[in-house]
Amino acid sequence: MSASPADLVITGCTVLVHDEEERIAFREDAAIVVRDGVIEAVTDAAGAADLAAAERIEARGQVALPGLVNCHTHAPMVALRGLAEDLPIEEWFNDVVWPAESNLTEKDVELGARLACAEMIRGGITCFADHYFHMDAVADVVTECGMRAHLGEAYFSSQGPQGRERSLEFALNHRGAAGGRITTALAPHAPYTVTDADLAATADLARTHGLPVHLHAAENRDQTDTSLARHGVTPVEVLDRSGLLDTDLLIAHGTGIIERDLPLLARTGGRTAVATAPRVYLKFAWPDTTPVRSLRAIGVPVGLATDGAASTNTLDVWESMALTALIQKSAEGDPRWLTSRQALHHATLQSARAVGLGESIGSLAPGRRADIVLVDLSGPHTQPVHDLAATLVHSARSADVRTTVVDGRVLMRDRELLTLDVRSTVRELEQRLPALVDRSHGHRVQDYDT
Repeated sequence: MSASPADLVITGCTVLVHDEEERIAFREDAAIVVRDGVIEAVTDAAGAADLAAAERIEARGQVALPGLVNCHTHAPMVALRGLAEDLPIEEWFNDVVWPAESNLTEKDVELGARLACAEMIRGGITCFADHYFHMDAVADVVTECGMRAHLGEAYFSSQGPQGRERSLEFALNHRGAAGGRITTALAPHAPYTVTDADLAATADLARTHGLPVHLHAAENRDQTDTSLARHGVTPVEVLDRSGLLDTDLLIAHGTGIIERDLPLLARTGGRTAVATAPRVYLKFAWPDTTPVRSLRAIGVPVGLATDGAASTNTLDVWESMALTALIQKSAEGDPRWLTSRQALHHATLQSARAVGLGESIGSLAPGRRADIVLVDLSGPHTQPVHDLAATLVHSARSADVRTTVVDGRVLMRDRELLTLDVRSTVRELEQRLPALVDRSHGHRVQDYDT
């Protein structure tokens, strides 16, 4: 370690680490040394006791984890949280959400993003993959609040070529922004709202400019069945023939992925990833869930996600982790799958890989970016601890996160947000809500017809 003072030393904690085979383990009475936004060392607490540091956090009794990643969301949609409840997805889109989104302004998106980032920081999420409109405003919020984000400007073919061009312009203009904390993607909405020609053009742009792609596909089995009936191919086969499976691709949901899709996904060699958001599948009463076991068997990373708060009411990845573990047990009829350690692997390294950051975040090790959360397990709901992995997955809650650090910068300490003002954001957003949720105009941004 360098003789000069470290920027941050976190000491006395138990640290979640990965061994050479990526198995989850825990190092007790440890310390994390951070310099220039990077983890310099994970060592024992005694060894770091006398190390000079600009900032120290005594974390005895707490667990240090890699910051969680929300691999698919629409962060500004917190402004529509609770607006469309207890509806099938067709009515949810066509009767409520897409009419409301036709009112969206850049200011609405900014305020929604501020509130979402505050919620995610408090829940130990250090990075999120966002797929929405007016994304310049989201990038500005990310820059200001200190989070890490993978951002894409969504588009439909109904917008004409301008939609695709805006998506490309955003991705090129903001790639590497916020000191490298922002990465970008092209963001066609889905195969049912974007034509085959536009998907192929997007694949060409991705290859030309070295950009990844983030879209919805095979969200549910109905979409797959409809695609087969209308076109004779599954949504994943549409992605294949358009060339998108030859890009670095993040597929949101994938509960409609079927057996015939697996060889195509296996062929991508891990370049295709899937984000699973189990709460939304329960809420829309979809009969299937993301086939995590099958995808993992063919080397497809599966990251954890929440989707937007308009559909799931929350941006809580801790809940996504627990639900993924439980629903996978039920879907597979096997209590030995998904184990707590496997769930933590999806929440850490696999989620980092899903958003293209598997070499820089997702584990607490020297050379990784210092995205760290500290979790307090002293509450009655987490005691006693017989199995630390099980306690983290099935007993701990997002409210147990005490401290959130991104790139070595403390964004929340002892539950106090340091970079965002929630009260002023809520006040301003409340003033704008009547205009945002007005549906009397009879317009919608798109029609849901799979």
